[in-house]
Amino acid sequence: MSAEESASGTIYALRRAFQETPALRAGIGLTIFFAALGTLIQLVVPIVVQTVIDQDLLGDGDVDIGSVVQKGLIALGAMLLAFIVRRQALVRLAKASATGLSELRVRTFEHLHKLSILHTEAERRGALVARVTSDIASIQDFMDWGGVGLLIGVAQVFLAMVAMLFYRFDLALVVVGAVIVYTIMLVFIQRILARAHDKVRQRVALSLGAMGEAISGLPVIRAYGAEEETRVKVADALDAQFRSEYRTALLGASLFSSAELFAGLITAAVIGIGVVTGVNAGMSAGTLLAFLFLVNLLVQPIQTLVETLNHAQSAGAGVRRILSILDTPIEIDDPTDPVFLPEGNLNIQFTDVTFYYKKKAPLFEDLSLEIQPGTRVAVVGETGSGKSTFSKLLTRIHDPISGEVMLGGVPLSRIDTDDLRHRLGYVPQEGFLFDATIADNIKYGKPDATDDELHAAITDLELDSWVAQLPEGLATSVGERGGQLSAGERQLVALARAWITGPEVLVLDEATSAVDPALEVQTRRAMERLISSRTSVTVAHRLSTAEAADEILVFDQGRLAERGGHDQLLAQDGVYTALYGDWIKGTQKVD
Repeated sequence: MSAEESASGTIYALRRAFQETPALRAGIGLTIFFAALGTLIQLVVPIVVQTVIDQDLLGDGDVDIGSVVQKGLIALGAMLLAFIVRRQALVRLAKASATGLSELRVRTFEHLHKLSILHTEAERRGALVARVTSDIASIQDFMDWGGVGLLIGVAQVFLAMVAMLFYRFDLALVVVGAVIVYTIMLVFIQRILARAHDKVRQRVALSLGAMGEAISGLPVIRAYGAEEETRVKVADALDAQFRSEYRTALLGASLFSSAELFAGLITAAVIGIGVVTGVNAGMSAGTLLAFLFLVNLLVQPIQTLVETLNHAQSAGAGVRRILSILDTPIEIDDPTDPVFLPEGNLNIQFTDVTFYYKKKAPLFEDLSLEIQPGTRVAVVGETGSGKSTFSKLLTRIHDPISGEVMLGGVPLSRIDTDDLRHRLGYVPQEGFLFDATIADNIKYGKPDATDDELHAAITDLELDSWVAQLPEGLATSVGERGGQLSAGERQLVALARAWITGPEVLVLDEATSAVDPALEVQTRRAMERLISSRTSVTVAHRLSTAEAADEILVFDQGRLAERGGHDQLLAQDGVYTALYGDWIKGTQKVD
């Protein structure tokens, strides 16, 4: 992105943030009114200063102490009232900011969860986490500091300039001219600043991704002695982030220093012109001091606005990254007019299904097949043949580019999402577990499941002996990502989770392929119990699974090459026969 695009993009991004977050806009008019009213009340002070100097101190006669005290109290009361009114603006803005950004964080997370698996897998987890953490935190910083300063500062600058024109038109023109020149300079610098902040947000996401990967992959890193390489990789990412942040901070500091210089020059110019012209131009000492007070009232928010500019660019960079998520279309959305599946057994049907990844050559093209209710189906094929994609289309993790995938005669895209997830179960090759107890992870498939249902799942899958060996039974904590359990134990929990939802159709990405030998028999037995009397589709990595299936689907380069029973396919001496022969040779070598 060019500097010009970043600069204009900041304004657009912040405007979009307000559009996307109603809570940020709630009551904004009244908040601006309080900010302007507070500044307007402050204008009482220069008026009081002028009258005290010209009438009470330098006027004819003795100094009227009572009048000076009275006017001083008026000025003090005005300052106190201005503080109360402006504080109300600050409180309202802080509340709207906290509420609105909380909504934005939740909305970004929800949208992220609805995006296709292809999109989320294309980015590093740390970068995605940064969208709802550090990117939104940059907007929070702007709203807490910059947003407040922006509202109050703009009101204060406008009213101060109006008051200057009322006091001394000629001096006001000098000030306005200087402000215009300084503004042009700021526009140029903020383009560079915008680009710098974009790079900072990118570096933050990359460093979060590198650290997250290093922590998640710690067992592999230690197993291969790659600690030093990993440390260097993370250190490089953090160093790149530091250098980017340091350059941006230097640029921001230089910008803020220029505001200090501008304030000094404009104040010196006003004093110089006022002293030179003096009474010959009709300017009294009180008028000059009052004008200087207005200059201070103008310069102070300009300094704040310059600092705000730095926060705005950081916030704009964060918003652009968030909008890149919110603007990503949801490819697999909930149906607008959902249909519920019919009761009873459900058949599976693919009709002229075409699918490809990122507009590459079609993986499936015009694929059509039907699976009858109650059939145990195994899906086999070489790596990249399409068997895993078939299961993802069936579970609506992906939608076909064209054609229909139907369950019980109803297109998946029209089925009520909750109904589909309860009637069609999915057990991946490596069941993901959350950092909770075994019971909580099983209930994840059905949060309102009773303890009786939980124990029924364990009993029916014949897992009682395994649960009895656990330190705290079903209350045993599994740790983050199930790290305190073995691969086989994690898979047993995943099978129980699928059982408790009671689906009519089960799709399994062979659950025993990554299981340790000690639990393989128990896992296979649990799988048999799980798919008993159900329609099941198993992506078979071990062809021993295919031998026990009622029917085998053989995929080869995205096409359904063969279909039939184990003995029938062996007799055809085709693709399946070759696969089976290679598998037999592989198992013999292992033996």
